[in-house]
Amino acid sequence: QVQLVESGGGLVQAGGSLRLSCAASERPFSKHAMGWFRQAPGKEREFVAAIGWPIPTSDYADSVKGRFTISRDNAKITVYLQMNSLKPEDTAVYYCAQTGVGLTRYAKSYDYWGQGTQVTVSS
Repeated sequence: QVQLVESGGGLVQAGGSLRLSCAASERPFSKHAMGWFRQAPGKEREFVAAIGWPIPTSDYADSVKGRFTISRDNAKITVYLQMNSLKPEDTAVYYCAQTGVGLTRYAKSYDYWGQGTQVTVSS
């Protein structure tokens, strides 16, 4: 059973930055695509970004493209989400997830999920 633990969330003013981290419990992490999703109150969970394996290609939702960057460190079995130029509409609980099907935006394709970390952006 893979465990994913997110960290790095918090309260930030609009225009600020945060870096989220997601640490995996097992080495096979390095052979799976990883994704970040978010869920705001009263809204459905939505795709944010994903990074592939073995080639670390990336994919981003249009709403975060150019502001967020996903990366991974296989040696540390950790995936990151650097969030810049944050907006109040980025406020949500952010989840990382692991999939065995390659780079994908579809939440149902992800097998393991973290518990989430809260990001709040004030105006």
